[in-house]
This record gives sequence, structure tokens and C-alpha cells, in this order.
Amino acid sequence: MRMQKSAIALTVAAMAAGASLSASAETLTIATVNNGDMVRMQKLTDDFTSKNPGIDLEWVTLEENALRQKVTTDIATKGGQFDVMTIGTYEVPIWAERDWLVPLEGLGDDYDVDDILPAIRGGLSVDDKLYAAPFYGESSMVMYRKDLMEKAGLEMPEAPTWEFIGEAARAMTDKENEIYGICLRGKAGWGENMAFLTATANSFGARWFDMDWNPQFDSQPWADTLNFYVDLMNDAGPPGSSSNGFNENLTLFQNGQCGMWIDATVAASFVTNENDSKVADQVGFALAPDNGLGKRGNWLWAWSLAIPAGTEKEEAAKKFVAWATSKAYAELVASQEGWANVPPGTRTSLYENPEYQKVPFAAMTLASIQEADPTNPTVEEVPYVGVQFVAIPEFQGIATSVGQQFAAALAGQSSVEDALKNAQSLTERAMKKAGYPK
Repeated sequence: MRMQKSAIALTVAAMAAGASLSASAETLTIATVNNGDMVRMQKLTDDFTSKNPGIDLEWVTLEENALRQKVTTDIATKGGQFDVMTIGTYEVPIWAERDWLVPLEGLGDDYDVDDILPAIRGGLSVDDKLYAAPFYGESSMVMYRKDLMEKAGLEMPEAPTWEFIGEAARAMTDKENEIYGICLRGKAGWGENMAFLTATANSFGARWFDMDWNPQFDSQPWADTLNFYVDLMNDAGPPGSSSNGFNENLTLFQNGQCGMWIDATVAASFVTNENDSKVADQVGFALAPDNGLGKRGNWLWAWSLAIPAGTEKEEAAKKFVAWATSKAYAELVASQEGWANVPPGTRTSLYENPEYQKVPFAAMTLASIQEADPTNPTVEEVPYVGVQFVAIPEFQGIATSVGQQFAAALAGQSSVEDALKNAQSLTERAMKKAGYPK
């Protein structure tokens, strides 16, 4: 009888302890983008929760434009919806200076902040303090079908010009068989078509603003940029390209419908993955194109994890950020899915790893990242920092509106001339309202 009572008491005690543990568990709400590397991370988080009992994870996964809008609104209004946010190189210095982000100190003795690539770390730091940890870093480069290039009688240079890209795209196009020589971003958005077009414009000698913050869309280099882009996409791009962003073009390329795709270096692991890509064994890589003016049309970016100031779960959030951006996480991905699928562009040690050096796109990714110079992004002098963006708070809204004008030109709803005229006037109004020059 006593034994039975003891057993019941032990059971009740265990249940109470379990209830207490459950009650004390913290749930981190994480906002992230629906890109492949983040989707993979969510599948691997059992590794984190098993090592950190008492911390549960809740995910809010969104398309790029929607994510940017949601996290910006939440942090600006102190909404407190998220404990960890996926943000980019553009937001970090602006938000850190407004004290909207928690400095990422105390990530653990084995985290090794100094191992983060200098170009990536610099963009995520203010006064040498890290405010976001890079989940993956990227530039942009040319991904192309070697078989279609050979069929066209051409050979891709390691460092092509835009003139060559135009020639090759038109030569590879076979619209009757739904093969298009080139796929480029057309979807309106400051981080969608304007990321591509701003970086491209740099190589054409264009710039957003002169040294007095006067918009430059009425300049010849911008006319050259947008005319080249629209003509090329009309001649050699897929139908409906004004609706295509990163994920739409990725699907087209994986399906074998793109001869070339100039976009984020992070896409390389997806287009060469034989489980997902029909052309995995035919993909080659080259640097983003130039026009002989000293600047290539490639950008610099990192999708990073940051902790909003004011969260009540800072310590738990730091544990998650440290886990997801650590050397150990890279090894976890490699053990599960191979080194080619490790999030790229973040750590020096990754590019020194002999196993990763065997990955066919590793060297070109690193070279592309090192080629970008956010402090000197254009041919002529500019008052701003940023390669595919201008690092001022007003840029996000202005560039989204400009992107809508350029998407309309691509869709044939307006002329290039009108799109540039509208971009010039709306940017002038916005900058005047914001009080520039300051």
C-alpha cells in the first residue's frame, strides 16, 4: 500500500515538474524569408531545441517584399511581434543607430566573430559592434547553361562585358521551345528589380545621387542602363518577366528555361542540386558583367539574424542566433546535405576548408563578394554608401516607387523615357520632403 502511494506521489511530482517546465518554456518568434537556405534551417532546428530544452520556436516565413515591410513596420512602431528578425545589410546600420537592435555581444566563446568575412562583417557593424549575425552572405554573378552557350558557338569569359551578355542571350533564345537567353529580376521592389538595376547602373556609369543629393535619373547613364535592360528582356527574356523575382527566376532556371541568370551567388547551390535542377550538370559561373568603366554589376548583401531591442527573450534569442550562424551549423548542414548546401559567404574558415574548396562555385562566390565595394560603389563620386542600395532611411520607400516605374516600362505599360522622368520627379519630391541636402 505504501509502495502504491509512493508511486502515485512520484507520478504526481513528475507531472508537476513537467507542467512547471512547460510553463517556463520560452517561445521565440522568428521572422524569416522564404529562401531555400532559411527553409532548410527550419528543418534542422531539432538540433537547436534538443540542445536548448525550454526554448520553443515559432516561425513567420514570408516572401522578400512582404518580410521587409512587416519587420520594418514592427520595429519602427515597437510592435514586439518578433524576437529574432531576418534583415539585410541595408537595415542594420540604420536601425542600430536608432537603438532598435541589440548588440550581439556574448554569443559564446567558440563563436569566433573575427572569422566573419571582413566585407560582410563591416556592413553589419556600427562602431565595431556587431548588430546582426550573417546567416548567409552574397554578391551576384552570372549563372549560365554551358550546353546552350556551346550550341550558340560562344564561350563565356570569366569576366564578361554587358555587350557579350546581350549577344549571348539573343543567340541562346529559342522561344518556340520556351528557352530564353536570359532571366533577370523584373518584380517591383527596392530589394527586387532595384537591387539588380542599381548594381547594373553602377557598371554603366550611373548613380542615384550626385554629391549634392540631386537625383540622377535624367542622366544618360541611367537611360543607357534602362534601355539596355528593357531591350534585352524583350528580345531574350521570358514572358511576364515584370512579375519575376529571385524565386520565380530560380524555378525557370532549374526547369531549363534560362540560358543565363544574373542574380545572387547563393542561388548556385540550388541550380547545381541534381535533386531540384534539371540542368544541374550543365551550369557554369562567371563574374557579373561590366562596361569597361571600372565597376562590375554585382552587389553585396547578407541575410542576417538580428534581435530587436525591447524583446523580453534576449538571452534565448542570442542562443538561437549563435546556433544558426555558427561554424557548427555549417558542419551540421554539410553532414546532412553536403558541403555545396552550406550557407555561403559568411566565414573565412569556410573558404579555407579543403572540402568546401571542391564546391564548383565556391571560388567565384568569394571573388564576387570581394569585388564589391560599398564605400566606393560607382564610377563617379557619390555621398552615400551601398552597392545595390543607398544607405539612407528614405531609400526603401523611394526605390520601391522607382521600381514600380521600371517594372511598368518592362511590361510595356510605359516608355523608358517616361519611367525615368517619373523616377526623377518622385525622387526629387521625396528628397526635398526629407530635407536633403542635410
